[in-house]
Amino acid sequence: MGVDMWIVKTTLPSSWREFEVTSFAQILVESGAACVQHHKVSSTYKWEGKIQSDTEWALQIKVSESNKQSVISKIEEEHPYDVPQIVIHECDASPNYTEWVNSQ
Repeated sequence: MGVDMWIVKTTLPSSWREFEVTSFAQILVESGAACVQHHKVSSTYKWEGKIQSDTEWALQIKVSESNKQSVISKIEEEHPYDVPQIVIHECDASPNYTEWVNSQ
């Protein structure tokens, strides 16, 4: 398997419409992400001392090592939440897919 590929995960408000999520994803691709997948997800979390449960948009962003920081910085800059979820995983993938991610 190939190496040096990262998956960054974040969420966006469920109030956003599909085209708004797609626009956010496009900004991330322009910042260096190879691919952004999104779908609705149910989240349960504690915020300001209360347990909350909401539907959100989940984004899974594939990015190379060289573009990882620029994508994370763009999420931090553009994200509507006070404390956005930014979870980063190094991962293995097929050599061809890793090569494509790293070529973006």
